[in-house]
Amino acid sequence: MRDVNEILAKSEGTPLLRHLQEVAQIAVVVARNLGLDEAIAYKGAVFHDIGKASTVFQQTLNESWQRPPGFVFRHEIASLFFLSLLSDEEKAPVTEMIVAHHKSIYMDAGEKGILDLIENCPDTLEAHLKGFEEWVDDALLLLNRLSIKTQSITRRQAEDGFWEVVEYCEARQYGYSLWKGVLMAADHLASALEGNTPTHGLFKQPDLRYYASRQSSLYPLSLISADDRRPHTIVTAPTGAGKTDFLLRRAKGRVFYTLPFQASINAMYERIKDDLKDTDADVRLLHASSSLRLEKGKLEETILQRHIGASVKVLTPHQLAAIVFATKGYEALIADLKGCDVILDEIHTYSETTQAIVLKIVEILASLGCSLHIGTATMPSVLYARLLELLGGASNVCEIKLPDNELDRFDRHIVHKANSFDELKNVVDEAITARQKILLVCNRVKRAQELFGIIQDAYPSVPKMLVHSRFKRKDRNRLENDLRLVYNDADYACIVVSTQVVEVSLDISFDLMITDCAPIDALIQRFGRINRRRTEATVGHYKPVYVLRPPEKAEDAKPYCLDVLQRTFEVIPDNELMRERDVRQIIDAVYPDIQFVNIDLNSVFNNGQWQLKELWHNPKSALLETLDIDSVTCIDEYDREYYDRTTCGEQALLEIPVSYRAVGHSGLDRSSCGSKPFVVPHKAYDEEAGYLSDFAKPEHYDNSLQFL
Repeated sequence: MRDVNEILAKSEGTPLLRHLQEVAQIAVVVARNLGLDEAIAYKGAVFHDIGKASTVFQQTLNESWQRPPGFVFRHEIASLFFLSLLSDEEKAPVTEMIVAHHKSIYMDAGEKGILDLIENCPDTLEAHLKGFEEWVDDALLLLNRLSIKTQSITRRQAEDGFWEVVEYCEARQYGYSLWKGVLMAADHLASALEGNTPTHGLFKQPDLRYYASRQSSLYPLSLISADDRRPHTIVTAPTGAGKTDFLLRRAKGRVFYTLPFQASINAMYERIKDDLKDTDADVRLLHASSSLRLEKGKLEETILQRHIGASVKVLTPHQLAAIVFATKGYEALIADLKGCDVILDEIHTYSETTQAIVLKIVEILASLGCSLHIGTATMPSVLYARLLELLGGASNVCEIKLPDNELDRFDRHIVHKANSFDELKNVVDEAITARQKILLVCNRVKRAQELFGIIQDAYPSVPKMLVHSRFKRKDRNRLENDLRLVYNDADYACIVVSTQVVEVSLDISFDLMITDCAPIDALIQRFGRINRRRTEATVGHYKPVYVLRPPEKAEDAKPYCLDVLQRTFEVIPDNELMRERDVRQIIDAVYPDIQFVNIDLNSVFNNGQWQLKELWHNPKSALLETLDIDSVTCIDEYDREYYDRTTCGEQALLEIPVSYRAVGHSGLDRSSCGSKPFVVPHKAYDEEAGYLSDFAKPEHYDNSLQFL
């Protein structure tokens, strides 16, 4: 019999005993939060990897081990051999925690789920029972050390247990397994925080009383009670009316706060973190570069970002899409979300397909007992009606709208139409002379870069910056901070050229805007960055926004629909005040109806029912991939050597988020480290301009690097 401390969970030397202890510790806390049986959660976590005691598995951890042709050994299948130690009531939930915590039981991407193996590999059982008599006592000793009552297990009992599980898996009904979610969440977190498992900080209810303490007539929503007993909320109010505080006041439990763009979730994370700094709330940020916001934080704080149990988690709806398509890990996400408050801010700012995904997310979250709190400054009536329907109608939804006399206090923009930027040069010149802050917004990164070049040549001595999504993350963070902390408070003339990243929840207030024509809802969001600061002295004062005529060709209108841009340009006022009381009417004129995209063939939840069997998951979502949302990264060729040898945090700083479509078929080299970024020529990146797509081709590589 081996020393239990010599039986490993991973090749890096983690003892299996310690790993099982840590997973069990977290699983109990997760189960407690979900109202599940803690004793069963403990046993499932202890049993889930006990198959790693197999001598076959232990051999695979040896650095010199080479995989034989056709070799398949799934430790979770070997773990099933010990189910005879459980009562009949315990077997089903523990089976669900074990059998699919790495693989879908059927139609797994690698065809290594238990039912795949039974179908394709007739010797699966024998392969996993190899040497059973040599290691069964080691496994039993481990279980005994973890307070599991044991007895000897024969090979026949192990076989019977295996076939019981196969029969159980074949009989699964449509739905999802919350027990599988508990185990996956606990296993992932324990693995990430190896040796340091802070379960005491998980599932803290945030103390949100701070948001009830701020009342002002400048923020009319702060004067409205949030005590309505209905579970859901829809708030329609202008930018600056206090929507964020009101939505947070409506929350009663842990909070998921979603916003459309990375820049906006960065800003919201910083805001909530600062607001709740005097409480013990665990506030986290979830996106590809979330660890970069915690450079001075503790290691476990950085790792925790993507895991279960935050008091407040700030993210984008795309990061909730796993529950729509049942991609790997969706049950763990459900375990985290179930019964929570979910704030969906500005959900109108999406493409048709993304909007359909968000509506499906609303439908699923409501079925999971979540309270949905939706905030918008600009939502078409047809979309509003659809959301109200999904949430169960007015009897379930607290609806908040400001009266016309209050809306009139938010009038702040004189809108002008223009044919081109060239004809507005005198407007820019006058604003610079008046020491004003100027915001120029483009619909495309490339157009923003071109306009920034024009501004550099025309106004060399005026402070200026370009902000868009295609920067190295370290540069993007610097630009966002400068935008909020330097340009926002400047008392001198300055110019910012940006894309849509400024539309939502960036607390900036400029004096003049010139913008490409965008859909009316997005356009009004952009207007919210001009004359945003409200005081009693500024109410009733107006500042100008200039909207450029849409292009004539559909190709030039991308990423937007040309028809929508044309209708928007037609209905917005010209040389007149944009009245807040008229916003809904203007929006409805642009969107008299919405052809909602039907994604039921792609979604696993339709008509209130799950369409995928328990313990299954999908390897990927073709529909989500078509959205191509910053789905890959690239790095500068000059950064590659450092990237390949540095830490994951430093790697993330060097990465440039791009769509696969932009680089996937261009013949570029690719690093095998980190997120496996594409390597672009040095000429394809500029610290001021960002990623330059025209130079992201192999012929622009610096050939001298191959000799270094």
